[in-house]
Amino acid sequence: MRAVVDKDTCIGCGLCVATEPAVFVMDDDGKALSVADTTDENRDAVQSCITGCPVNAIHEE
Repeated sequence: MRAVVDKDTCIGCGLCVATEPAVFVMDDDGKALSVADTTDENRDAVQSCITGCPVNAIHEE
């Protein structure tokens, strides 16, 4: 599975990047971008990013 960030919804708060920098980075537009798959090792952190996003811009596919 992979987390997906809706760039139209993302406000660039950076919570996901701070929580799981191996999966999320900020792009040149200041929006979050998912760059890695969800693994057993990072699943809890990715889930925290999904539930913690203040505008619900992250989901998993």
